[in-house]
Amino acid sequence: MSQATKRKHVVKEVLEEYVVPSEQQQIVRVLGTPGNNLHEVETPEGARFLVSMPTKFRKNIWIKRGDFLLVDPIEEGEKVKAEISFVLYKDHICYLKKEGYWPTAFLSDASETQSSAKDREGAQSPPRSVGEDDSEDDDSDLFVNTNRVNYGYTESEDSSDSEEEEEK
Repeated sequence: MSQATKRKHVVKEVLEEYVVPSEQQQIVRVLGTPGNNLHEVETPEGARFLVSMPTKFRKNIWIKRGDFLLVDPIEEGEKVKAEISFVLYKDHICYLKKEGYWPTAFLSDASETQSSAKDREGAQSPPRSVGEDDSEDDDSDLFVNTNRVNYGYTESEDSSDSEEEEEK
């Protein structure tokens, strides 16, 4: 099987199949990616550990901070305690909530993830009239990178006032 065909089947499996966690599997949230195909995750109880990404997902499926995963435990692991078995997207999360398998600790996180995913997919902005300027300071249509920490930026008007005084 060629590499492209294998990639097609892996992506199709992840996007179209709906799974229910077995007794050994658990749902976790990704906290970060230290590298080397490892991901730091957190359980609903608050325990943190590393999980490994199997080779079938590497270079085919991308995982970012805040995503949810279904993992299989590794018995002999000290630092790496599980292996990713499935990546959960918003449709999978809705299905698991409906079936009653979704952990209550992740209920608020999953709804935030889904709402931010809708924003990224291009939720329609209110219609504009013909005379309105497109040069407004509204950044709501910009892509939001969830892998970076958000900092609050404020513009001070002191610098603009001092420039105006110097010109006079």
